Amino acid sequence: MKKWLLLVVLAVAGLSALERGVPTGPAAEPSGVSNAALMQAIAGKRSDTQVRGQGRVSRLLADDLKGSRHQRFILTLPAGGTLLIAHNIDLAPRIDSLREGDEVEFYGEYEWNDRGGVVHWTHHDPRGNHVGGWLRHKGRTYE
Repeated sequence: MKKWLLLVVLAVAGLSALERGVPTGPAAEPSGVSNAALMQAIAGKRSDTQVRGQGRVSRLLADDLKGSRHQRFILTLPAGGTLLIAHNIDLAPRIDSLREGDEVEFYGEYEWNDRGGVVHWTHHDPRGNHVGGWLRHKGRTYE
């Protein structure tokens, strides 16, 4: 029942956006995004929050190989502070060309911690129960 309700809500929202001529999806979103919602989530110590933002890679970390494999790296945010990105590479492609200093845009679920927090769910949900996320690097979207 919940799945049907979610599908109906998403269908209505999609049709409404199309009728208004509003572009949707990661390709429709402009570069140079605002980190405002992310900064509010950090300041409010909120978790389980969908956020979109961008930052510069300050450190590449070893992959997390326990359970689902995750590519991990630290972003420095334009307003200051850092954020861990944990990108599930069992469900989405790895960013093989990622280097320190590169700009990365992201859309995923934010979880607060005292180090700045982590963004995960930067991939599609094969079960369709969670909002799909993505990473964008050098014009390519990884989802």
